[in-house]
Amino acid sequence: MKSLVLLFTLAIAAFGQAPRRDPYLIPPPGVVVAEADQRQLKAGLERLAKRLLPLAGRPHLEDAQIFHKAVRYAVEGGEFFAADDVFKAKELLRLGNERAAELERGSAAWATATGLQVRGYVSKLDGSVQPYGLVVPPTYGPEKPHKWRVDAWFHGRSETLSEVNFLWDRMHNAGQFTPTDTIVLHLYGRYCNASTFAGEVDFFEALADVKKHFNVDDNRILVRGFSMGGASAWHIGAHYGTDFAAVAPGAGFSETKDFFGYTRRNVKLTWFEEKLLHLTNATDYAVNFFNVPVVAYNGDKDGQKQAADIMATNMEAEGMTLSRIIGKDIGHAYTPESIVQINEKMDALAQRGRQLFPREVRFTTWTLKFNRMRWVVVDGLEKHWDRARVTAVVESDKAVKASTAGVTALSFDMGAGSPLLNPANRVTVTLDGQALTVPGAQSDGSWMAHFTKSNGKWVIGSGDPASLSKRHDLQGPLDDAFMDAFLNVRPTGTPMNEMAGKWAASEMDHAAKLWRTQMRGDAPAKDDTAITDADIANSNLVLWGDPQSNKVLARIVAKLPLQWTSDSITLGTRKFPSATHAPIMIYPNPLNPKKYVVINSGITFREYAEPNNSLQIAYLPDYAVVDLTTPPDLRWPGKIAVAGFFGEKWEVLAGDGQ
Repeated sequence: MKSLVLLFTLAIAAFGQAPRRDPYLIPPPGVVVAEADQRQLKAGLERLAKRLLPLAGRPHLEDAQIFHKAVRYAVEGGEFFAADDVFKAKELLRLGNERAAELERGSAAWATATGLQVRGYVSKLDGSVQPYGLVVPPTYGPEKPHKWRVDAWFHGRSETLSEVNFLWDRMHNAGQFTPTDTIVLHLYGRYCNASTFAGEVDFFEALADVKKHFNVDDNRILVRGFSMGGASAWHIGAHYGTDFAAVAPGAGFSETKDFFGYTRRNVKLTWFEEKLLHLTNATDYAVNFFNVPVVAYNGDKDGQKQAADIMATNMEAEGMTLSRIIGKDIGHAYTPESIVQINEKMDALAQRGRQLFPREVRFTTWTLKFNRMRWVVVDGLEKHWDRARVTAVVESDKAVKASTAGVTALSFDMGAGSPLLNPANRVTVTLDGQALTVPGAQSDGSWMAHFTKSNGKWVIGSGDPASLSKRHDLQGPLDDAFMDAFLNVRPTGTPMNEMAGKWAASEMDHAAKLWRTQMRGDAPAKDDTAITDADIANSNLVLWGDPQSNKVLARIVAKLPLQWTSDSITLGTRKFPSATHAPIMIYPNPLNPKKYVVINSGITFREYAEPNNSLQIAYLPDYAVVDLTTPPDLRWPGKIAVAGFFGEKWEVLAGDGQ
C-alpha cells in the first residue's frame, strides 16, 4: 500500500472546498510507445477481435477475451508503464490467438491443466470481461471426485497493475502461499480499489466462476491477502465471513479514520460521512469474527500493524482475543518463520472447515447489505447506520434463545444437514424474553422460521414482502446501485435549466471515466428513448438530466419523494431553485421496485480518494441536493446543500435525513 502523496491540505474536510494541489491520479501516465509498436498492437487487436467474434457462445470464450481486453485497455488508456509492457502486450495477443485457435478446434486444454493459469468471466455489473489467476495443484484432475480447498488471495496495491501486468504476473508467479492440494485464486479485484464496490463483487463473481469449473469444497474456502490485500481480507471477512472457513489478513487497514489520519489530525467529517464509515469499516463488525476464525499478521516494524492493533482493541471490547502472528525485526513483509506459522494455522482451520451450524451465533451489522451470519438472518432494522445485534443460541434440540438490538425482522435459516434440532419436536423460540412456538425441523435437518416486530412485540411471520421498505440489496446508499447490473440512461431532450443540464452531462462523462479507470469496465449506456422493458427488469437505471430532458425520469418523477419543476426542487421541507441546484438520489424504481433508480450519480468517491485505498469508500448517502454555483472538485460533485438517508420505508425523514 502506497502512502498518500499529499494533493490537498486537510482543510478540505469542509465539503465543497476545492483541493489546493493538482490531483494525484491512478493509473499514472504511461511511457511513450513507438508509432510502429502502436500500429502493430492495434492491428493485432483488430485481428484477434475478428477471430473471437464467430466464437460467441462457446464455453471458455472469456478465457481468450481477457487477452484482447487487457491489450485494448492498455492501448486506449496509454497504460504502458515500462518499455517491457509493450513486449508483454504483444505476447498476450499471441496467447489470445492460441486460445482462439483451440476454441476453433472445439477444445480448451488450459481448462484442465495444472500450474499457473489465467481465466476470465463476464461480469453482471457492466458486461465487461474480467480476469483472474489460478494456481492449480499438480494433484488436480477433473476425473477425481475430490472436493478442492480454495484459498482466495487479494493482491497488494500496485498503481501500474494494468490487466496486461496482472495477466503476465499470474502466468509467471505462483505467489507466496501455495498450500498442498489447494486451488489458489488470485483476484484482480478490478485493479486497485481494496475490494470495495465493483472490486468486492469481483471476488464473488470470480469465485463463482471457479466453482463452475472445479469441484470446490464450500466449507474449505479461505480468504487471504497482504497490504492492500490485507485490507480486502479484513473487509470481506468482517462483512461476509459467514461464507468462509478462515480469514488471514496481512497488514493493510481495517478502518478509515485512524489509518488515514483523520482522527489524530482532528479532521471533522460531515455527519453523513461519519455514518457511511459503518459501511466499510471492518472494525465496526469485529464481533462477527466470533464465528469466523481470523489470523492476522504484521511485521513488528510495519506501520500497517495499526490494522490489527485497532481490530484487536475492538475485539477485546466484545470479549474476544485476536489471533496474531508478528514477524520479528521486519517492516512491510512476511518473515520465513511467519509464513510457516501462518500456513500451519490456516491448514488446521481448513482441515476443520467452515462451521455451518454452530450452536451460538453472534452477529452485528449497520445495514441490511450485510445481513447474515451462519443461520441468523436480519431482515429489518429499526434504523440504518445505527448498530444492530443478534446473539442466538440453540439451547436444546427443541429450544432457541436470542437477544436482539435494533432489529425489527429476523429469520433463522438452517439448511439441510443441521444436527441442532430434532425433527420430532416443535421449537420454542425465545426472542428478547418472549416465547414463541414454531414448527420444528424437517426430516433432513433444515429449519426456517421468520419473525417480525409489531407494536414492540415479536410475532411469527415475515411481514408484507410487497411493501416499500429497505431490505437486503435494496437499502442504499447510492454506491449500492453499482454492485449489480446497472445502465446509464442518457437524456435526449432539452434540459429545464442550462446550468443543471451542463452539470449533468459533465457528471455523466466523469462517472463513466471513473468507472473505466478505477473499476476497469465500460459503463453501459443507452439513450432514454431506447430503454426497453428488459432493461427495466434487469438493471438498476442511472438517470441523468431532469424530467424534461430524460424521458424515463419523466415517467417516474411523480412517484419519487421529491417535487421537481423548472423553478424549484422540493425535498421534505427544503426547497431549492432548480436553475442552480440538482438532486442526486437512489430509490426503488417505481417501474420495477426490485431494482434501483439512481438520479445524476455514479460511484461517489472521486479523484480525492485515489491516492489512498482507505478513502475509496462511500461519500454520499441516499440523496443529496447539489448547489451548482460551486463547481465540482476532486471530492464532491459541487457544494452539498443538503444530504441524508431515507427512512426504513424509503420515506423522507425530518432533520435532513439524520
